[in-house]
Amino acid sequence: MKLSILDQSPISKGSTAREALLQTKQLAQTAEKLGYSRFWVAEHHSTSGLASTSPEVLISHLASSTNHIRIGSGGVLLPQYSPYKVAENFKLLEALFPGRIDLGVGRSPGGSETIRLALTDGKKKNLIEFPRQLADLQGFLDDNLPNEHPYGTIKTAPAIDTLPQSWVLGLSRRAAKHAAKNSTGFTYGHFINPEYGQEAAEKYLSCFQPTQRMPHPRINACVFVICAKTQQEAEELALSQDLWLLAVEKGRSTQIVSVEEAKNTPLTFEEKARIQENRKRAVIGSPDYVKKELHHLGELYQTDEMMVITNIFDFHKKVRSYELLAEVFDLQS
Repeated sequence: MKLSILDQSPISKGSTAREALLQTKQLAQTAEKLGYSRFWVAEHHSTSGLASTSPEVLISHLASSTNHIRIGSGGVLLPQYSPYKVAENFKLLEALFPGRIDLGVGRSPGGSETIRLALTDGKKKNLIEFPRQLADLQGFLDDNLPNEHPYGTIKTAPAIDTLPQSWVLGLSRRAAKHAAKNSTGFTYGHFINPEYGQEAAEKYLSCFQPTQRMPHPRINACVFVICAKTQQEAEELALSQDLWLLAVEKGRSTQIVSVEEAKNTPLTFEEKARIQENRKRAVIGSPDYVKKELHHLGELYQTDEMMVITNIFDFHKKVRSYELLAEVFDLQS
């Protein structure tokens, strides 16, 4: 099985956004050495705990700091942007780093209505436009918009020999169908909602339309993973992620608290129940246990590639989690 990484540049309590971004760079370099296939960065706005706001800018920096690992977005908030501008941004990245760029896009609004309006400079854009935007984006990338299209005479620049790989990130059969219809890869966000993953994967594979650009379907799924030498240590490290997820859901500060603070935080019965429910979004344990569970998820999603995300307080423990995964999966073989 191939493994890839999604990183949101999380900010631990007491740290800074700059330190989080420097850690993302260090993690990308480590991931390349360990044999991971892809390293994707996220897009989040107006949050105290996540520093990655512009994947395009961060991708350029990370690709410059590495040599061969694929670098991409997980993902660009397409409903807020011009498909033409997104296409040219990623064509330029591909021109600079040929064969290494992944363009992942999602339908997510990216935040509140105020944030959405700020991103679009006050223009109200409807999420139902996503299928049309996705088709336009792929048409701009491929330079094959039909002549009757309002922008059919436009050619995107720069002209390049290779194209960025296109991916749709989603949580439903609908998103999977959009990816299949536009001949893109499909990433299911198991770390957000694992409930509909299997049916979404089946929908994508059954509806996929091959093209010369992409003759075969490409699918992966992203899951929270915390790996340590023992199950007990992994469970303890997960406490900081448990509290972080609660904070995200309740609209509190989203900086990641330490294990010690998590242990000393009083929780209601409902919060404890929510933590247990959120654990369904994660695989937590020893290397052998995590390997077994990720292989099981790979079978569920009918893929040989899983994407992992680890949001815990201690960066060194986070790196160690990825090192243990690489060892148990023998990624460098």
